[in-house]
Amino acid sequence: MEQLNTIKELINQGNVEQAIQLLDEVLQTDFPGKDEAYYLRGNAYRKQGNWQQALNNYQYAIDLNPEGPALHAHQMAMDILNFYNKDMFNQ
Repeated sequence: MEQLNTIKELINQGNVEQAIQLLDEVLQTDFPGKDEAYYLRGNAYRKQGNWQQALNNYQYAIDLNPEGPALHAHQMAMDILNFYNKDMFNQ
């Protein structure tokens, strides 16, 4: 889907709000490759620092395609969150 490439560029350029809005619209339609849209929305939320929404979207993508890139992204996000310990020096 060509629109996903445009959204990917928006995320890379830092236009995260616009990308999320477009992804919300795209995800209301029915199309093959929906897992990639959830993966991209997870990336957009991660760039915003909204880890919970990022993890949720990665999980939606994993549910649709267990072997897609969202699995690695979810694991990476969990590693980062598990490393961050507010009781330690890296506050």
